[in-house]
Amino acid sequence: MSDYIIATTSTADLPRAWLDEHNVPFLSYNFTINEAPAEDDCREENRKKIYAGMRKGDLLTTSMINEFSYLGFFRQLLETGKNILFLDMSEKMSKSYQNCMQAAEAIRAEYPDRQLYVMDTRCISGGLGLLVMECVSRMENGASFEEVIAWGEENKLKIAHRFTVDDLNYLKRGGRVSNTSALVGSLLNIKPVLYVPDEGTLNVVQKARGRKKALEAILDGILHDLSAVDTAGREMIILHADCLQDAEQIRDEVKKAHPDFGEIRISSLGVVIGAHCGPGLLAVFYLCNSRQPE
Repeated sequence: MSDYIIATTSTADLPRAWLDEHNVPFLSYNFTINEAPAEDDCREENRKKIYAGMRKGDLLTTSMINEFSYLGFFRQLLETGKNILFLDMSEKMSKSYQNCMQAAEAIRAEYPDRQLYVMDTRCISGGLGLLVMECVSRMENGASFEEVIAWGEENKLKIAHRFTVDDLNYLKRGGRVSNTSALVGSLLNIKPVLYVPDEGTLNVVQKARGRKKALEAILDGILHDLSAVDTAGREMIILHADCLQDAEQIRDEVKKAHPDFGEIRISSLGVVIGAHCGPGLLAVFYLCNSRQPE
């Protein structure tokens, strides 16, 4: 058994079954559905229900994790007597991050003989999830606390994040696009292709005419990245918000181009990211040599 714990938040968008199987503690974000409070429990069946409801007009809003919640979570983990590696969303994308850092500083004073390492992962959603999976795999194979941290810091910027969304109005609500851009984009059937660069932000890198072109742009980017690496046994995460067929299409095309590719995991997008991007979001995450949007 390892002498340290790897923990994360629900916004790693990993399935609850995987988190439970690998004993990965996570701190849940809260949200509301039509003003009714709920908790992001990472269960696949609940994610599917939520996106079905959003298709019918349900309104989701999210809230940050406060410092008190982080304190309680860290304290519970440190009470085990083990050191903690905590993997959270990119500082640039999470309003909770400063609360996390303040809580970490306070809790270290309570447990001076323990180590709590909070990594600014520069990752979001399934990119964070993939980083968690890779770190947990190394922990389970005997890597030390220091070795896993070193691997994470060295490789976190090699996790590619490629997204597209179906409804610009969700990005408009979150301030990602202007009212005018959302209106014009909707009229012209513009589908943005988004990417997370090294800074850990979420940027629009291409504007495709139609869903098909957006998916083609994502696939082209993936195949370009994979042409420069050994794909044998490599893992990929594809997340979708009620667009399973598109996710399967991307998976099949990757497998067609790279038959030796390892496991490609498909699951529903987590609720928090989904609330800001809406049904129809498709996102792909994988390790490559470096982040290159084009």
